[in-house]
Amino acid sequence: MFALQPVATANLGWERWRPLPGVFDVTGPLSDGSLVVATAAGVLRLAPDGGSTAFAPGYRPRAGAEDYLAASFGLAVPGANCSFPTDHVYALKTDQPAGVLDLDAAGSRRFTTISGVDTLNGIAFDRYGRFGNRLLVTGPHRGRTVVDAIDCTGKTTLVTDSAPAMEGGMEVAPPTFGAYGGDLIAPDELSGNLIAITAEGTTLTVAQNGLPHGGDIGAESAGFVPPGFSAGGAAYLADRATANNAHAGTDTLLRLTASQLQAAGVADGDLLVADEGGGDTVAIHCDAGGNCGSVRRLGQATSGAHIEGHLLVVAAHPASSPAPLPAGKLGAAAGSGLLAYLPYTVGVLVLGGLFLFYWLRRPNRRRR
Repeated sequence: MFALQPVATANLGWERWRPLPGVFDVTGPLSDGSLVVATAAGVLRLAPDGGSTAFAPGYRPRAGAEDYLAASFGLAVPGANCSFPTDHVYALKTDQPAGVLDLDAAGSRRFTTISGVDTLNGIAFDRYGRFGNRLLVTGPHRGRTVVDAIDCTGKTTLVTDSAPAMEGGMEVAPPTFGAYGGDLIAPDELSGNLIAITAEGTTLTVAQNGLPHGGDIGAESAGFVPPGFSAGGAAYLADRATANNAHAGTDTLLRLTASQLQAAGVADGDLLVADEGGGDTVAIHCDAGGNCGSVRRLGQATSGAHIEGHLLVVAAHPASSPAPLPAGKLGAAAGSGLLAYLPYTVGVLVLGGLFLFYWLRRPNRRRR
């Protein structure tokens, strides 16, 4: 892990691109290049020119909830005999019973229910194979974070129930992201750490992002620069208006263009991270050896921005994705951890059995 302060290499300012009342997340792109944004009033489909139309009519997130979104890549799940459909978007259902909803142009429906969590606070698709192209969700429980992987039938597999605190916009790292390629990368706003969760359920610390950290302040949005981004595209962030908060927000979808980011030294495969309070943004580069010591400050939205959800980076002319990674054994680390205690458990049971046998067989020395 590297705990470096970001080097000031640029002073980019996020453009207030599209006013959207109640906006709190953005995902995509869909097959036609449009984005999908979550707002307090529902979900909108946003064309490249900024024009909007309704998406998932009848769906409305619970008031004040952070029901984040993840767009399907249309990939098959090995062994499940199905695929996640193209142009479907999956939304967290954060109240109990917690779960995931399936949204498309026709409406919304329950996809699956998630047990063993207090609520849900993160969602991302695996498109590189280590999690078998599954949908990943996170949620707190008993002071730790649960990570579940969901296949295209809605079947849920536990990855880990002992990850550290994390929430918000998370993404699976591309194979080019050093030793963490294929892992789920999530920010922890409280510590400033960037966390990697492997398919087996192991937790790793990638880097310290160098941004201010704490509740409603620290980094909560992360996204990777896709292949082909240097030829054109943009990065997007949701800046939600939040009453009675030091970072009041503007109800705007923010944007940085590919040319701006390229001029600041950002390359395909880099990780962009923005903090919740102000939208201060850094770029993190991992080399092939897993050295993630290159943390560069890029700029800020505004001092009053209130950032929520994913940091979405979209290439206007996407290049071919890297070859998929071999699937990991989901949750194997958690299982091996339990197995490590098995000899001790057996030993205690054997000793207990011997003691009980001796106690029952001991001679009765009481005189009558």
